[in-house]
Amino acid sequence: MELVLSLGIGVLSAAGIWLILRPRTFQVVLGLSLLSYAVNLFIFGMGRLTVGAPPVLGAGPDIVSVDDPVPQALVLTAVVISFALTALFLVVLLAARGVTGSDHVDGREPHQEEPRP
Repeated sequence: MELVLSLGIGVLSAAGIWLILRPRTFQVVLGLSLLSYAVNLFIFGMGRLTVGAPPVLGAGPDIVSVDDPVPQALVLTAVVISFALTALFLVVLLAARGVTGSDHVDGREPHQEEPRP
C-alpha cells in the first residue's frame, strides 16, 4: 500500500511541476491543482495506512491506540481552500485573457517569423 501511495504522489508531483513550467496559464493552473493533490495525499498518508481497521485500534485508554484525526482534518481543509483558489485563478485567467487577448504566461504570443519567398 505504501508503494502505491508513494508512486501516486510522485506521478502527481512530476505532472504538476511539468505543467507549472508550461507557457500557457491554464496549464499552470492545472499544474498547481495536481501539485496540491499530491501534497494532500502526502499529508493524508502521514496519518497511518491501515486498510479495514477501525479508528480506535485497541481497548486501552492510551493515546497510541487511537487513530490520529488531524491529517484528515488538514486534508479536508486543504481541499476546500484549493477549490476556492482554483476558482480564483480561473477568474483571473479569464480576465487576463480578455485584457491581453492571449493565454500565454507573459501576455504575449511568441512571434513566428514569416517564411521568405
